[in-house]
Amino acid sequence: MQSPLPDASAPPALLLLGPTASGKTDCALALARDLPVEIISVDSALVYRDMDIGTAKPTAAERAQCPHHLIDVVSPEECYSAARFRSDALALMDDISARGRIPLLVGGTMLYFKALRDGLSDLPNADSELRAEIDSLAAQAGWPACHAELARLDPDAAATLKPNDAQRIQRALEIVRITGRPLAESHARLAMAAPRHRLIPIALAPSERSVLHARIEARFDIMLARGLVDEVDALRRAYRLSADLPSMRCVGYRQAWEHLEGRDDLATLRFKGIAATRQLAKRQLTWQRQFREKWPELLELDCLAADLVSQVRIAALRGLDPA
Repeated sequence: MQSPLPDASAPPALLLLGPTASGKTDCALALARDLPVEIISVDSALVYRDMDIGTAKPTAAERAQCPHHLIDVVSPEECYSAARFRSDALALMDDISARGRIPLLVGGTMLYFKALRDGLSDLPNADSELRAEIDSLAAQAGWPACHAELARLDPDAAATLKPNDAQRIQRALEIVRITGRPLAESHARLAMAAPRHRLIPIALAPSERSVLHARIEARFDIMLARGLVDEVDALRRAYRLSADLPSMRCVGYRQAWEHLEGRDDLATLRFKGIAATRQLAKRQLTWQRQFREKWPELLELDCLAADLVSQVRIAALRGLDPA
């Protein structure tokens, strides 16, 4: 289902989305030099405090160039959901517009962009006791056993998941047990509350996937050189963390955790981290392809273009003044 589009008199909000290493931060800061924007991060990793290196978090100098929001808002011990993002982002967008400024939503967590525009399924909140019960079953019998239990309760949902996909199996089992109905039926119950803003989406995508892969490799090497492993070690000492927490499942952090556990050497960490980041970019581009089919207002630009920043600026100005 597509959300209704606000009329031209609605306050505008710029959306800048793209895969990892596509240049979103540089483009956003360039827009901040020309327009009265405030940046809202659309990134499921940047919300975590003290996770700076592996998330490529904007530096203090970059964040000083214009207001940034939804960065460093929760502990790595906590969970941050698409539902919470939507609520936080809509409130921030209203506040920013009320100040006479323009919300600029920037990031690569495509589920968050979809939730913002199209709403969310009417799914139950997390149940800590039930999750603990599922985790106990997984610890005793393994996630394939949990997958088998899901297959008994909801064969269609189980058929879409791999037997070791811990996060999704846990959530699917949780929902089915709470609601007593198939997962697909719960997802069909959309709770729509369209943004009151006129969304102006600009997407970045590479004309040559190999060039993006090279950027990803170079950026991961920089993260390692800056101390990604030490950062994860410090997080493990400062917080009560486990490998199953969403924060530690982030790309780079999962691989560094496995290295610190003695499972992989540094070369393997690097290989796995780069491979996982490329897979993340692939998933992000798949999301964008789906957005192109459903969002007629979305404009896609080549993130490898030499004049990308100029193209983004022109697209933003045109979107802000469609007449």
